[in-house]
Amino acid sequence: MKVLGSYEKARIYIDKHYQESEEAEFRKRKMNPGPTITISRETGIGASAICEKLIEYFNHYAIEDYNDWTYFDRGLIEKIMEDHHLPEHFRKYLAEEKTHKIDSWIGEMLGITPSKLSLLHKTSQTILKLAEFGNVIIVGRGANIITTTIPNAFHIRFVAPLSFRIENAMQLYNVDRKTATDFIKEKDESRKKYIWKYFHKNIEDPLLYHTVVNTNLLKFEEIAEMIGHCVIRRFPEFFTSPFKELINE
Repeated sequence: MKVLGSYEKARIYIDKHYQESEEAEFRKRKMNPGPTITISRETGIGASAICEKLIEYFNHYAIEDYNDWTYFDRGLIEKIMEDHHLPEHFRKYLAEEKTHKIDSWIGEMLGITPSKLSLLHKTSQTILKLAEFGNVIIVGRGANIITTTIPNAFHIRFVAPLSFRIENAMQLYNVDRKTATDFIKEKDESRKKYIWKYFHKNIEDPLLYHTVVNTNLLKFEEIAEMIGHCVIRRFPEFFTSPFKELINE
């Protein structure tokens, strides 16, 4: 059996929810979207592996028509915006731009060029469109701030000691310690500056998240189960009755 990559899964998700021939299902899902999970993380955490475990967990307990969980990281979001082979109806849907509160105050910030502001708007627009159907895990790009007013959103930040993340990066990218250390510090600083520059928020502020998880102290499966338990408990209408009975005991 062919194992689909994250981009193929993302394309399937998009195709499913933006088929013009399924307008009734389109309206139904838009009226009752599933949960949206946002993940902010320090570099070297292994967020992709955790997302895969979370998707397995959510899909296992999801009710019918809501077992299509997938995740979108920075690369996938940017590829979605750039991929000319996306369905025409999806491009049209993204083109239906509306003025969001976020655009008005971001536009007043100093030092943001029109091109960067346009990219930020497109990124924000894409994230909000994905959240309109839910059952998505969105990694990075200030998604927790962009979706802050969405009632079905659940925000998570992953942290871990620098030494742990360096070891992770060395194994993940097959690089030496210095390269891994420099990479992590540069990426962490870049993400911190991005959130401050475009949203005037401190990415490390725990008040921006429902929960902050130290991934050094838990296995990926344990992290997925812990977060999954919280999300299912918070949004029980989207998951199966046997599990709801279990968590209510």
